[in-house]
Amino acid sequence: MEPAQTALPSADPWAVGTFVLYLAAMAGIGLWAARFSSQGIGQFFVGGRQMHRIVVALSAVVSGRSAWLLLGVTGLAWTRGASAIWAVAGYTIVEAALFLWYAPRLRRLAGAYDCVTVPDVFEARLGGGKPLRLVLVVVILVFMIGYLAAQFVGGGKAFAAGFGLSETNGILLTAGIVLGYTALGGFLAVSFTDVVQAFIMLAALIVVPVVAGSHAGWDVVFRTLGQLDPTLLDPIAITAGAFLGLAGIGLGSPGSPHILVRYMAIADPRQLKTAAVVGTTWNVLMGVGAVMIGLVGRALLPTRDLLPGADTEALFPTLAQMHLPPIAFGVVVAAIFAAIMSTADSQLLVAASAVVRDFWQKVLGRGTDERGLVRLSRWTVAALVVIALVFGSMADRVVFWLVLFAWAGLGAALGPPSILMLFWKRTTAAGAIAGMVTGAVTVVVWYFVPPLKAAVYELIPAFLLSGVVTVMVSLRTRAPDDLDARWSALSQETVALDATSE
Repeated sequence: MEPAQTALPSADPWAVGTFVLYLAAMAGIGLWAARFSSQGIGQFFVGGRQMHRIVVALSAVVSGRSAWLLLGVTGLAWTRGASAIWAVAGYTIVEAALFLWYAPRLRRLAGAYDCVTVPDVFEARLGGGKPLRLVLVVVILVFMIGYLAAQFVGGGKAFAAGFGLSETNGILLTAGIVLGYTALGGFLAVSFTDVVQAFIMLAALIVVPVVAGSHAGWDVVFRTLGQLDPTLLDPIAITAGAFLGLAGIGLGSPGSPHILVRYMAIADPRQLKTAAVVGTTWNVLMGVGAVMIGLVGRALLPTRDLLPGADTEALFPTLAQMHLPPIAFGVVVAAIFAAIMSTADSQLLVAASAVVRDFWQKVLGRGTDERGLVRLSRWTVAALVVIALVFGSMADRVVFWLVLFAWAGLGAALGPPSILMLFWKRTTAAGAIAGMVTGAVTVVVWYFVPPLKAAVYELIPAFLLSGVVTVMVSLRTRAPDDLDARWSALSQETVALDATSE
């Protein structure tokens, strides 16, 4: 089979029109949600903890996938072949477990103590006061800004590959779109746009490989892959270090506040079993679709010079443009932005809540007017967008690896302490602080030491060290005097303690 030549990006009016309709729908949801979200920071940041199980399931899943799935994993599968599936398997298994066992305990604790943010939950369970909150705020902001910057870079890549804009203009446009409806509608707007975006993402990830593979002929696709490199079709053709790195990606989920806050927002923790089924189904289908795009794309575009800018992360929009009519291609570009925006908006809210709720209100003791706090939150969202744009302009513009670094930092710093505090009664605030610092520092050091970086993904050792240090320090420090009362909130079978459920 002769390699296909990629078409130059073009702004087909039908594709652009489809994409604009999608943006208008997202803006409409933001405007609709603005009135509810303006009532107070509980509504703005966590939707009043009254979200439906399907909304929580889809929002939790797509907010964790981001441009990393549609641009990063598809590019990884182009490079590595079928072994990229282990990245999908890792987070799918971990998040199914979180839905079933971790999330119900988190939600019960959040309801019992009227928690709005993840730091609220830590303090409700462990005490620790201002020192614990400050460490949490710093960790969240440092790594979340990098994560957010990666989403804007992903938007720039999508605009460049899809509509021929410069990457810089694409990044600015992405940031402006996300800022608009997030600042207006808060958590409610973010969650409902996530639901719409979940369906768009799933449709695009299934349709593109099916259509492209059918056009070329599946027998030709698999034969070509075998001729290029037989290991491309073998999911176990992978080194032990690479396997641990890919499968271990899932360890970042319990440390990602933009995922955890979804669990806190569900109306009734007993609904999380249904959410687990829906969310896991979505994770499996989207992940398999992304890997198939990489495989089909490698067969049709076997060398990097056939991709715009020789960039494997441009594979998805390029393949869609080659094989879909303009309107369908517009939907695919919308799907890429759905992935980007479903994560970026969630991260913006988490970062803004760390500044407004945890630092301004709880650490500094400022702000009691709920509507005033919402206004401050909106201005904070805008400031964080600017900071993320500056960071993105200086960072390495590779979405996959930039996301993995931020994902590792959050996962290693917050993951082990959060798991231990929910399932081990003896966990202390001092232990959690020590674990967070250890996890964050280990990720940074490991990432910037080439021999360590080459050995295994930094999340793995950092996660383990964070857990060990949390246990060791907890055993040598004192738990809160009212530990039994704090612990009992985790085992409540109802949400009777949650005033918002009345």
